[in-house]
Amino acid sequence: MTRFRTIEHSRNHSFSPAGLDFLTVKSPALQSRADVCVYESASLKNHSSAPITILLHGVYGSCWSWALSGGAHVALESMIEDGLAAPMLLVMPSDGLWGDGSGYVDHGEKNFERWIVEDVIALIRQTYSCVDERSPVSIAGLSMGGFGALRLGAKYPDVFNAFYGFSSITDFDQLRLFVEEPLETYNLKNRDDASVFEWMKTNKDRLPPFGFNCGVDDELIEFNRKLHKDLLDLNINHEYNEYRGGHTWEYWHKHLSDALAFFKHTPQ
Repeated sequence: MTRFRTIEHSRNHSFSPAGLDFLTVKSPALQSRADVCVYESASLKNHSSAPITILLHGVYGSCWSWALSGGAHVALESMIEDGLAAPMLLVMPSDGLWGDGSGYVDHGEKNFERWIVEDVIALIRQTYSCVDERSPVSIAGLSMGGFGALRLGAKYPDVFNAFYGFSSITDFDQLRLFVEEPLETYNLKNRDDASVFEWMKTNKDRLPPFGFNCGVDDELIEFNRKLHKDLLDLNINHEYNEYRGGHTWEYWHKHLSDALAFFKHTPQ
């Protein structure tokens, strides 16, 4: 049974930049239309259970951000050619386009969390023949998208095979550093439900492999260091690294390779 009544799909690659697909669909979770950018590598030809990697953008962004600002598909192809990453379907959804950034959380009337965890995955499985129900799903993101990836990966260990964050917001309250909307307008019923660390602690015995990194010149570096320390204190296994750089696309393009290589070595 299909989940979506209609899917608007840009199928003409002679018009699409770099062979990227763009999909617009009415999301049951959002009760409105939402967009997804997809990159299907030529190396996936004849695959039927290819890995799915979801990349979440940050505040102010949209479904095109990872591809057209971050060159995610370019980085993936280079790594596949060098044997450093597995062939995978890159899936880059919008966050639902609420305000400066939805936070990928449940706002009550619009469930931006379920849009990612349910609708996006179902949309991809309904649309692409190279994936099926056996395809492992990993998730990564930057800044607000890092918050989304770390939180959703920890909250749904049965959905995600692995997860990774770059320059991540590590707690919901840090969104106020970037968005103009008062956090009260997100209509959260339970702040603990929007906590990265609380979900990691709750599901510590079920967490899939995960990691995160941050630039030493990033305004979020101390928050990332604190999350790393809190995880060490609870003996929660994870990968954490710091590198030169700040809160920039130059940093995210360069270090996307960390997540793609990490996912390659994650048990399927």
